[in-house]
Amino acid sequence: MSYQLPMAFLTQLRISDFLILGTGVWVATKIVKQLTRTRGTRLNGPPRDSWLLGVGRRLSSAVEPAEVFEEWAAEYGSVFEQPMALGGSKLVLTDPRAVNHFYASERSVYIKTQMTRNVIGNLIGHGLLYAEGEDHKRQRKALTPAFSNAAIRRLTEVFFDSAYKLKSHWDTQLEGAPDGVVMDVEAWMNRVALDSIGIAGFSHEFRSLDGEASTVADAFDAMAFNGNRASIINLAVFLLGTQIPFLAHLPTPRNRLTRKLKKTLGTIAEGLLEKTRKDKANQQEAMDKSVIGLLLKAEQEDAELHMDKEEITAQMNVLLLAGYETTSISMTWALIELCRRPDIQAKLRDELTSFGPQDATWDQLTSSLPYLDAVVLEILRLHPAVPETTRQAQTDDVIPLSEPITAKSGELVTQIAVPKDTVVTVSIRCMNRSTAFWGPDAAEFRPERWLTFDVDDLRAKAIQGHRHLITFLDGPRQCLGKQFALAEFKAVLSVLIKNYSFELPGGPKTDITTVLGLIRRPKVVGEEGPVVPLRIRRAE
Repeated sequence: MSYQLPMAFLTQLRISDFLILGTGVWVATKIVKQLTRTRGTRLNGPPRDSWLLGVGRRLSSAVEPAEVFEEWAAEYGSVFEQPMALGGSKLVLTDPRAVNHFYASERSVYIKTQMTRNVIGNLIGHGLLYAEGEDHKRQRKALTPAFSNAAIRRLTEVFFDSAYKLKSHWDTQLEGAPDGVVMDVEAWMNRVALDSIGIAGFSHEFRSLDGEASTVADAFDAMAFNGNRASIINLAVFLLGTQIPFLAHLPTPRNRLTRKLKKTLGTIAEGLLEKTRKDKANQQEAMDKSVIGLLLKAEQEDAELHMDKEEITAQMNVLLLAGYETTSISMTWALIELCRRPDIQAKLRDELTSFGPQDATWDQLTSSLPYLDAVVLEILRLHPAVPETTRQAQTDDVIPLSEPITAKSGELVTQIAVPKDTVVTVSIRCMNRSTAFWGPDAAEFRPERWLTFDVDDLRAKAIQGHRHLITFLDGPRQCLGKQFALAEFKAVLSVLIKNYSFELPGGPKTDITTVLGLIRRPKVVGEEGPVVPLRIRRAE
């Protein structure tokens, strides 16, 4: 009887009643958490525009949010409190010692917010990007051999092969065109990235450079062309999601595209796995060293490195996402910036031509082409694929500072007490572009800064991470595919700049903006979707 009565009552409730009840329970839970929460160090920060949205509207309408963060850091301190939606707040770190502590503690103290995990789970499953704690440690350990320096040395040839296949197609289009041809380079960078990750990661030829239709590319492009349509629901999810994580599961147009993409990626991953199982007997040694070979090995493991079918599929989704989206976007930005600065483009071409007709090995790409290295680093600094890292403290913590700041009480503090459940953000784009770290020309594309880089003269020396950049994050969650991405970026860019010259048809000052796909992609203002037309000529 005690069971039947509440069930009878529940069956009479409407959907709106459940929404009201759920919202009420959520609000009550938040109030209890606020009342019972350990008090931390209260910090200064920008004033709240509204209880509902915090400062979300100000940031979402800013041309360059990183500049807003830098202004706030200069006014309120290198760690400040940012108002969030529904009366909440979070800490924003721009102090280098605080940032280093944050990334070093990412596996033990700071984990992804529930909203972020919901989004990642809906998109690519419970793989390396989703996992926390021991699950993350186990998955990363299983995949690490595929991204060792020895592995990257072997894969560099794959990246050059893809670049030369692209060159063959462009040479055909340039026949009989002395003034060059205008082409959407972003579409071509997508294709070369997809073909590279197919062979290097899965021993599979997508053949997108040859014009074959790709369900992977179609699914990613659908997000870029349709996933950013303005709507009240999308805006609400963006502004309120951290505070109300279940919004990630609402059937918004963007979430429907996300689920469709996950289904597409899952189907592709399962097909590749099945094909590899059949082929494995004939190519055992080579297969065991590839990403997909290591995943199949982890599927058969009984001990610490075992991964189930869902985790294996998710790892493949992660690799497809990273290999397709992030690398192609970085290469597109490189071509844009080199069009804006023809003198830098010419200087890079001179270095590549002087190197000789042969392709560089991975070791030579790393150490024998300093200007290529400088151009790549400058692109990664100015245009990080992921603009920020947001995490939530799962225990109380104390964050040390490199310099004292003034707390809300007026007291000078050299460390910040952070209560459990506090949301903490590092603005990667802000720190990469900050004049406080990189000098007065921090917003400019100037590769020379890396050739004369005297870290003793710059505050950036205190930032740990790849070459004092946090583009690849740092600590136990530093990007596992960092060397993979750098090898592909350098190999492809070296072939293209050595053989072609690039111009923006509208001139170097052509307006470039971004559009949100899975991550932000560049686009020429006035074009529909992420399209970057450039005039391409054979290099003289």
